[in-house]
This record gives sequence, structure tokens and C-alpha cells, in this order.
Amino acid sequence: MVATYLDHLDVERGMSPHTLSNYRRDLRRYVEHLARADRDDLGGVTEADVGSFLVALRRGDDEHPPLAASSASRAVVAVRGLHRFALAEGLVARDVAAEVHPPQAAKRLPKALDVTTVERLLTAPPEDDPRGVRDRALLELLYSTGARITEVTDLDVDDVDAEQRTVVLTGKGGKQRLVPVGRPALAALEAYRVRARPGFAVRGRGTPALFLNARGARLSRQSAWNVLREAAERAGITQAISPHTLRHSFATHLLDGGADLRVVQELLGHASVTTTQIYTLVTVDTLREVFATSHPRARGTGTPGR
Repeated sequence: MVATYLDHLDVERGMSPHTLSNYRRDLRRYVEHLARADRDDLGGVTEADVGSFLVALRRGDDEHPPLAASSASRAVVAVRGLHRFALAEGLVARDVAAEVHPPQAAKRLPKALDVTTVERLLTAPPEDDPRGVRDRALLELLYSTGARITEVTDLDVDDVDAEQRTVVLTGKGGKQRLVPVGRPALAALEAYRVRARPGFAVRGRGTPALFLNARGARLSRQSAWNVLREAAERAGITQAISPHTLRHSFATHLLDGGADLRVVQELLGHASVTTTQIYTLVTVDTLREVFATSHPRARGTGTPGR
């Protein structure tokens, strides 16, 4: 049955030789697993058998090391495909693998800059030319509010209330939120609006956009990303920088400073607190590092307390 399924993937589906080789290896291991459970054909396989195979993949044994979630996921996909094929061919009465889902890969922790590195990034654009003044205001606002880059490039002049020290951000699905703005960001914005924006605006057609490009039009997301990348190069930052870097740093630094998770959720515009919780993993890692380097018993040295 496995050979027939693999032939189907090769001939009918045009699966690549590399993927086919992986499937062949995964399904060979699956057949061995079923044989140990006295399952000679797919008709006698149960959902529990498929689930136990997934457990075995993750646990490993004397012949196989434990598989990472991504590799185990590929194996489960191969098994699910086999059972789906068997059902389509009329060889089994039902698909017992349909409800056995591949394991989720561990969430990658967002990469945050430390506070000192953020300071270097924010002060990297030169203050003696209009573009540098604009770029500094843009970076300050990104870090001060935790906004997505598109939320900042979509801002109009009237979205910023300097007296109330707030900005109205429009997030996913057009949902708006009111976010406080720190004094350094407000100062950088004021410098931009007075010293730089008028010079950009005269080249355009009277757009209400807050951040303008050299032609007087709204600054694009890609141009804003270039501002971030150029500032990182100017600051000598070798750590990878992405459009979300300052947003990640904003959230991490707030939680490190004791901010409530629900407050950070509101500031970031996350629909669910579950999305925000990934940042708690970052702070836990930070606490673990501090503990490992500071606590005498964590280092394995020192005298126990009496």
C-alpha cells in the first residue's frame, strides 16, 4: 500500500525526489511502528495508533533520536496523506488519521534590541539635514508607540495630538487605538514638522500625510524600512533588524519594566492577549540569564545560606 501511495505522489502529483525520499523514510518508520502494535493492514489501524506514532516521533527510541516539531510534522503529514489516499481508493472504511494534527513548531521569540542599542539606532540619523530630521522622528515614533511600520506611514498630521501627547493608530481591519507618545518622540516630531516637512511638502500636492518623501508624497512602507536599515548601518548595529524590531523592543522593554500584559496588548493592538504572551517568554529568558549569572547557587559556587 505504501509503495502504491508513493508511486501516486511521484507520477500523479509530481512530488520532488527529495520530498519523496523523506516521505518514504517517514512511512517506513510508520509501518514499523504499526507492526510492533500487530497492525498488518491499514484497515485495522486506529486513531490511537496514529497518535502514538506522533508521540514516538517526538520521544525517540534506541534507533531514532527525538524529532523536532518540524520533522515530526512532516512525518504526520505523510501518514495523513497515506490514510486519505487509502480512503479515496476504497481500501479503508474511514480516515483514522484525519484528527491527528501535526505538532506546532515552537514560536520563534521576537528579536528585541537592548535599550542602549535602541538609543544608538534612534540617534543615528543626522540632525543637520531634513531627511535626517524626518528619519529620527519616524524612528522615535516607532519605538515610543510600538506601532507597526504601516501604521506610522499611514498617519496623517492630524492623527498626532501634541497637547494630549497621543497618536491615533489604525491597525489591522481598520481598528483604531489611541496610544500615548513619549516626550522625546514628540520633540522629534515637532522638529520634523517645523524644520523638515514644509520643505518636502512644497514638492507635492498637499497631502495630509505626516511623513513625506523627497517628492512630497506619503512615505511608503518600503522607504520607512530603508530608513530603519540605514540607521542600523550608521549606528554600527550588526544584529539583524526587521520592520518589527522596534515594535518587539517596545513590548519587551515595557514588560521588563513591569507593565501589565493587558496594557501592552492594548498598546500593540493585539486582538488576543495570547499573541502578546510571546513577549513574556523573552522576559523570562532575561530573568533566567540574570539568575544564572548573579545567584551563587545558580553558578554552582558560593556558600549556601545558613
